[in-house]
Amino acid sequence: MKRIPFLLILLIISGCSSPKKDFDIEKEKLLVEKTINASIGWAKDKNLTWLYYVIANDSSFLEVHPGDRIIKGFNEFRKSEDFWMSPDFKAIRYEIRDLKITISQSGDAAWWFCILDDINEWKGEPANWENTRWTGVLEKREGKWVIVQQHFSFASE
Repeated sequence: MKRIPFLLILLIISGCSSPKKDFDIEKEKLLVEKTINASIGWAKDKNLTWLYYVIANDSSFLEVHPGDRIIKGFNEFRKSEDFWMSPDFKAIRYEIRDLKITISQSGDAAWWFCILDDINEWKGEPANWENTRWTGVLEKREGKWVIVQQHFSFASE
């Protein structure tokens, strides 16, 4: 019986355990960016199908708003439909600035940071979030990116 040198075994094991990057990181960043944009841009046409395609449709979804509002789970998130779909609400435009996206080494998780201007009207009056810090986490599920957590905050003066 031949003995396999220890160094050869170590090289084989380390080669098997190192993370493999069999994905195009720039392509994944573009897909993540599209998902982020869809999660805010859906409101212009009130396209709930588009919104619900890009967020986690289960109890793991978490959304934190300025103040003390926390939304836990998809079912809780859907309770806002009456507000968003009301004829009194009108999405005007949004702008995302300084978007930074990071993809995990495994390629199945991502996180972002940006500044958001979300310009809207409620009953004809401005209802804006300007210079809003927006962070979030996405997970790649069944080949598509979905938002599992997002946090909005305003800088304190």
